[in-house]
Amino acid sequence: MLEINGARLMIEGIGKSRCWLVGEMERPFGRGMHLQIEVEDVDQLYQSFKKVAYPIFFDLEEKWYRAKEQEIGHKQFLLQDPDGYLFRFFQKIGIRAFSE
Repeated sequence: MLEINGARLMIEGIGKSRCWLVGEMERPFGRGMHLQIEVEDVDQLYQSFKKVAYPIFFDLEEKWYRAKEQEIGHKQFLLQDPDGYLFRFFQKIGIRAFSE
């Protein structure tokens, strides 16, 4: 069970309880799937993982995403769990007008 800011995510091991298999199970299980989780202080969380030497899949960055006539800014990084699932932790950093 993973929990942060009141959001919980249950990850069940194969054969540990009930399993709802939707396809053949082969590693890495998470192939391409990633979960985006908004946090209040992405810098602090990033440093927490660095402090315990947890491997960072994609380093902390500032990224702007176009949404119609504006851009929404995120500060984000990604981790990969042992089964291949990606977790993108992000913090909103603002909105700005889109410019080409």
